[in-house]
Amino acid sequence: MTLTQAVEGASVTPTRATDTTLEAMPLDVRQRVSALARTSRLLVACDYDGALAPLGTDRHGPLPGAVRALRDLADLPGTVCAVVSSRPLRDLAVLSRLPAEVRLVGAYGTEFDTDLTIDPSRPGPGAPPSDKSAALELLREQVDATALLYIGGGEGEEPVFMNLNTGADAGIRVGAEPTVASHSVPDTPTAATLLALLATERRSWVFGERPTPIERMSMLSNQASVALVGPDARLLWFCHPEPDSGALFAEVLGGRQAGVFSIAPAHGGLPLGQRYLPGTMTVRTRWSRLEVTDYLTHDTEPGRTDLVRVIGGVTPATIEFAPRPDFGRAPIRITVEPEGLRVQGADFPMVLRSPGVEWHIDHDGTDDIARATVHPRSERPVILEMRCGTDSLAAEERTESERRELAAHHWSDWLETLELPATERALAERSALTLRGLCTPTGGVMAAATTSLPEEIGGVRNWDYRYCWLRDGALTVQSLVTLGSTVEAEAFLEWVHRVVDSLPGPELLRPLYSLRGTDLGPEEVIESLSGYAGSRPVRIGNLADRQVQLDVFGPVVELIAHLSRERGTLADRDWELVRSMAEAVARRWHEPDHGIWEERDEPRQRVYSKVMCWVTLDRALTLAETYGRRAEASWAGLRAEIAEEVLDKGWNETVQAYTTAYDGTDLDAASLHIGLSGMIDPTDKRFQSTVTAVEAELRSGPTVYRYHRDDGLPGGEGGFHLCTTWLIEAYLLTGRRAEAEELFKHLVDAAGPTGLIPEEFDPVTERALGNHPQAYSHLGLIRCARLLDTHL
Repeated sequence: MTLTQAVEGASVTPTRATDTTLEAMPLDVRQRVSALARTSRLLVACDYDGALAPLGTDRHGPLPGAVRALRDLADLPGTVCAVVSSRPLRDLAVLSRLPAEVRLVGAYGTEFDTDLTIDPSRPGPGAPPSDKSAALELLREQVDATALLYIGGGEGEEPVFMNLNTGADAGIRVGAEPTVASHSVPDTPTAATLLALLATERRSWVFGERPTPIERMSMLSNQASVALVGPDARLLWFCHPEPDSGALFAEVLGGRQAGVFSIAPAHGGLPLGQRYLPGTMTVRTRWSRLEVTDYLTHDTEPGRTDLVRVIGGVTPATIEFAPRPDFGRAPIRITVEPEGLRVQGADFPMVLRSPGVEWHIDHDGTDDIARATVHPRSERPVILEMRCGTDSLAAEERTESERRELAAHHWSDWLETLELPATERALAERSALTLRGLCTPTGGVMAAATTSLPEEIGGVRNWDYRYCWLRDGALTVQSLVTLGSTVEAEAFLEWVHRVVDSLPGPELLRPLYSLRGTDLGPEEVIESLSGYAGSRPVRIGNLADRQVQLDVFGPVVELIAHLSRERGTLADRDWELVRSMAEAVARRWHEPDHGIWEERDEPRQRVYSKVMCWVTLDRALTLAETYGRRAEASWAGLRAEIAEEVLDKGWNETVQAYTTAYDGTDLDAASLHIGLSGMIDPTDKRFQSTVTAVEAELRSGPTVYRYHRDDGLPGGEGGFHLCTTWLIEAYLLTGRRAEAEELFKHLVDAAGPTGLIPEEFDPVTERALGNHPQAYSHLGLIRCARLLDTHL
């Protein structure tokens, strides 16, 4: 929420006849309030006389608006409020009438209304406070504050302002007297408004603005770029120049201060619906007498992205345009030109072509916001073209309708080449389009389009999935191979070849890389963003790239097996990759690892990882036999050795199931692959017992959890749709078709209105969780639909 919105909703009741408005507050104060609202632990302290109550007004007490604001602030997590006064504590308590949540410090900072542990031998903040500054430092130390706001207006305040930290802290003087404070406001009503603004904006940052349900966000893609559009046509997510670059619009993670591009009826009204145009990645949002059509174009040069937004209908529409580069951390300026808007402040050129639109530019205290009202006609829609990577506002050679048709054919022509399952054909079609939309021109495949959409609302399990995992990428393009499209798999294998060629040996492969196949930088937290529904931290980068995950070789070799079967031949270069994967397994299969779920805990001897090492050798031997290649003499014996160890050490008599790892009794849905992979016959009683155990412990109604063990991270998570698809497949392999059909129906019901599926589902709150759209979820749906077709 912006400061402008906050002041409109503030409940401050001024005590003077003239209204205290946002415009009366200095710009520097507004900017500092915005910064303070986003610190992790905030201490808000005020003088009584001259800050909360006008000087000489003992009879009336503090301003009601100031009291409400302090109470609201004190109610927020990570926020402590105090009043520090020269008055004796007893008098201060009677006069202030402040709620118990607000701490009181009287007698120039020497009397506290709460017990504090004070070490008399320590100098500085730990010693008995002798003045207001010392009292504030003692409070800061006690509550571990990362920033302090002090508002003072009486006598003797200047030493307090002088002793504040010049970095994170802020001192605000009330009144017109000269001051060393960093900021000032004219009077106590303005100070009360300041506190109300801080409370409103901090609440928005702590809890997040009311978020769009994850499954209701629709993805746009031209494969080089992706974007997410909300059900009300707000642009919620968009990065440039790459999908794993900094976000230009991140409203889904940070509210309006992280970027806004909205279009809505000028006279209000809720949208009637949103859908993809059939067989495309073009999204249309409709209100009564108004519609917005969005797509990413396919006719631009590398490094440039054009998002086209077409406003049709017969009713006025309002537009708000406020890009915020680098997750809202880079200030921008917007200038109006005859053909549209020019944006300055990003590290790439950017314009919004909008001929005929009359814009006006506002300033929210930090950045510019462009607003306009347009009047579309059914025969003459309004066309907006956001262009990133170019400074040209000139008209394109192709008309808008020609560009839209070109974008549509990129998808619809491809769809006609696929062999889609009959089961849930329309949803499988949308899943195929989504998977292709996550495939990029480099050959790298995104695991999902977003970062930090939470696995638990308000929790810390928020990860960046905009990169290419060997496992996820291989499974994604393998799914498309099964539908008849091989171009994505061939591009991905070229990407893998480049990565392997850059290493001394394949056993040094990391689990994931950037979309270009390079190492990731350090994982970073964007402190200024509130997170989806207040779920922090917001992360960019992923520390899992430093882990050991020995299962990654299996999916790559299995992909080559599927691709070779589809093409009828095994390419020499792909066979060399198979050999290198088998060599990597031979060298490292016996090691413990972090596994498919990338737990940030100690490595273990995981069953799934061992099974995938077995898959690597098994598929390599099959490829050698099928295509007349020479297998290493040791492969067959090693395959048998791995299987023997897994079947022995992975089985636990106590729980009657194959467990997560050799060293425990905890269950893991990934261990179902002991049967799904073919290592053990599905009719084997041990596999059937494992299916039953997973069902009993990890299935919760419509979903299946990965595991329920302590993984070293706080909080919980939802059930994973990918795990749900594994159990569906296990049901089918063990002759339990009715249960498979029932669970598959739940998976279908988890898809959003436009057919997209995120990572997880919480069966308790019945809400979607995790990054979106998730490749795992869509490839799992396609596989289950195909299996349901064949297991009749």
